[in-house]
Amino acid sequence: MRSPRSIIAATVLAGTTITVAVAGSAAHANASSLEAGRASAQSAQSAQSVRLSGSVAPFTAGARAIGAAPAATKLTLQFWLAQRSGAAARYAAAVSTPGSRLYRHFLSPAAYIARFGATPADAAPIESWLKVAGFTGIGTDLGRDYVQATAPVATIEAALKVRVDYYRTSGLGGAGSYPLRANDRPVALPASVARGVLGVTGLDNAAPAMTYVKEGVQARAGKKPAASAFACSQWYLQHYATGLPKIYGVRKFPTVLCGYTPQQLRRAYNFSQDNAGNGVSVALVEVGLTPDMFQTLTDYAKAHDIQAPSDARYMELSLGRGSQCGDPFNVEEQVDVEASYSMAPASNQVVVSGDSCNDGFFGLQALFDADLAVLNGIGNRPLAQVASNSWEAGDESIPANMLQIAHAYLIRAADEGVSMLFSTGDGSGVEVPSSDPYATAVGGTTLAVGHDNPRLFETGWSTGISTASGATWLFQGEDGAAGGGASLVWQQPGYQHGIVPAALATATGNRGGLVRAVPDISADADAFTGMTVGMLSFDDQGNVTGYFEQSIGGTSLATPLVAGVVADAEQGQPRSFGFLNPALYKLAGTTAFNDARPLPAKADPAYRGVACDAASCGLLLLTMFDDQSPSMAGYTGQVTAPGYDTMTGIGTPNGQSFISGLRNS
Repeated sequence: MRSPRSIIAATVLAGTTITVAVAGSAAHANASSLEAGRASAQSAQSAQSVRLSGSVAPFTAGARAIGAAPAATKLTLQFWLAQRSGAAARYAAAVSTPGSRLYRHFLSPAAYIARFGATPADAAPIESWLKVAGFTGIGTDLGRDYVQATAPVATIEAALKVRVDYYRTSGLGGAGSYPLRANDRPVALPASVARGVLGVTGLDNAAPAMTYVKEGVQARAGKKPAASAFACSQWYLQHYATGLPKIYGVRKFPTVLCGYTPQQLRRAYNFSQDNAGNGVSVALVEVGLTPDMFQTLTDYAKAHDIQAPSDARYMELSLGRGSQCGDPFNVEEQVDVEASYSMAPASNQVVVSGDSCNDGFFGLQALFDADLAVLNGIGNRPLAQVASNSWEAGDESIPANMLQIAHAYLIRAADEGVSMLFSTGDGSGVEVPSSDPYATAVGGTTLAVGHDNPRLFETGWSTGISTASGATWLFQGEDGAAGGGASLVWQQPGYQHGIVPAALATATGNRGGLVRAVPDISADADAFTGMTVGMLSFDDQGNVTGYFEQSIGGTSLATPLVAGVVADAEQGQPRSFGFLNPALYKLAGTTAFNDARPLPAKADPAYRGVACDAASCGLLLLTMFDDQSPSMAGYTGQVTAPGYDTMTGIGTPNGQSFISGLRNS
């Protein structure tokens, strides 16, 4: 059964003090505000319009439309309000920088809105114009981040001077279970309205990318599993596969890991039982809710002999219609909940689900709303001190207004003292929102936990994969890697000065100056050295039929692991840590971090990779670690190196030294 603290929310939750950041009648501006703006809205209709730069999905430029969206189809759009971002960013720098007199003196959600947010007067002209243009359901969200409104496609096309079309999905961003839809050109708004609008969402429905990978998932696709040829290993070097094609002078390699346990990961990162995250709340941002997640977590804890979860410390918050239209983050949520719990079993877990039903904001808008729900919070404080986001919106070519929207609420998170962690993705290159200077970007490693030595080695996650062909191995290219590299968008933030080598902070092309480098911090992510994740099986009626486990990796694993250790460090502290990066980089090069290094050129072949049999991977594979090189197809220049690197950032957290460093920064 779901925890008794599960909450299904629409606009206001009856009987609680929690208010959800979605628009509704309770959030509408009062009638007098609308009437006051009616005359100006009428004139704005005929006034010269301007195109909102960066408000069209890049894929529309290179893709052929295959049909128009039906004129009567209703879409719900969000017109994001410009914030006082310059002043908010200055305050964020002050409260996040060690040594500042305002360090960790954070604002409450209400204080942030009053000081830096949009005002009712800012929203009123937009609401008035939308009403005159024929939109309905018009209102601002709780934090006045956006004005939301609904209209048929025909009305939207006339008001925004665009055409809404469907596009072929082959080779383009996914759109979940929906046809891929987008506006064909940047939206046009009356000049008097456009000056108060940061961006518009809801026109396109490209879904976000999740960042978990199952062991051998790419190779296994379309392959029929065979009988197990060799056992997986409970720890690195436990079992070997023999009689393999010869490489590096040997015919045997360690077998793929079955999945590390919570105890193994805690030992690898040197966290004791005293580090449990007591009193700290961790938000896990999802779309949809996994059925019986609390029961799964209970079974997982029992299977691994760790303390049982308490329903008093577990809460689910579902926005809008929640999972009624599906549960796209089902596996993702189980990884997030179990990984964060493994590192911080006494923390308060808050699973926040975005609305999966509206295809207009099926993807990013649902996740934006979930993050905003964390920031709007309960009463006078955010929902959580730490937020784990295991998703990506795409590379830095996504519409500029998407970057600006995420940037605005990440600055808000810094002002309110919420640590926003984002996974960097599971392939080479820079993704967003993790590249934003106000995000803590979590990269990934390949971690070898031995029987007696919990850290045989740890290197940057970049695996090349080879398949057996007779007496030889055939290299197939990159199988997975932690995202990272030099940003094409953001300049180098001050906290990276002197820490990130200039060669890793130089953008490609002719752009001058140093740029933001990704990631900032990392943890285990390689699917072949991943974590065991517990899941429930169900029959056709939705009844639980059993419990099983599988090994899962990805930066979706690394991100909640880091969220858990940050909660451990915040345990017992008078204030939350907030935006982490200035404090993290101050600790760069100290014992607070394990420095993940490249594998030595003459490393023991047993440390170079693992073998995976057909039962696990669909065919016999050899996955080779730390395998980035210019000769690899798709190479982006990422490296694993001593000190800061673009696979692992400044390193992985090192137990009490990491905790003490953050507490004393």
